[in-house]
Amino acid sequence: MTTTGPDTINARYARTFDALDANKDGHLEWPDYQTLIDRYLAAYGLDKNDRRSRALHACYQMQWMELLRHAGVKGDRLTKDEFVAATRQASLDTSRLNVVEGGSHAIFDVVDADEDNEITGDEFARLLADVWKVTSLEAMETFDQLDSDGDGCISRQEFIRAVREYYYADDPDAPGAVFFGGA
Repeated sequence: MTTTGPDTINARYARTFDALDANKDGHLEWPDYQTLIDRYLAAYGLDKNDRRSRALHACYQMQWMELLRHAGVKGDRLTKDEFVAATRQASLDTSRLNVVEGGSHAIFDVVDADEDNEITGDEFARLLADVWKVTSLEAMETFDQLDSDGDGCISRQEFIRAVREYYYADDPDAPGAVFFGGA
C-alpha cells in the first residue's frame, strides 16, 4: 500500500534528517549542517569564500534558524520528530524566509559547476553521491525523472520544481518526490 499525503511528506523529511545527522547521534545541530556545506564545497571544488559557497552557507544558516524558530525548542538541537514538524511548518511559512525557495537557487548555483544554467548527469551524480551519500545508480534514475523535457540536463526550472515537489507533493510518484533517493 502506498502512503500518500502528510505521511509521505513526513517520511521524506525523516530521510532528510537521517542524511543530515552527520554524527548519527539522533539530533541535528548546526555542525551537522556545516558538515553538509563542507561536503558541497568538497564535491564541487569550491573555496569557502566563493560567492556560491557564501550563498549556500547563508541559506542553510537561515534555514536552520527558521527550523529552530518553528520547533519552539529552548536549545540549539532538534530530534527527528522536532525536525520533521519544524520542516513541515517552515516549508509552508512564507512570512519570512521560505526554506524551500531560498535554498533551491543557492544549491542549483553550486551544483551547476560549469555555470551554464543546466545540471548535467555528472554534476547531479556528485550532488547525490558526494553530498547526500546516495548511490550513483539511484542518482541517475532520479536524474532521468527530473529531466522532464528529456534534453539530458536539468534546467533551473526543473530543479526548482523538483525541490518543491519534494517538500509539497502528496504524490509519492512525482519526480521530485524521489529527489533524495526514493519516496
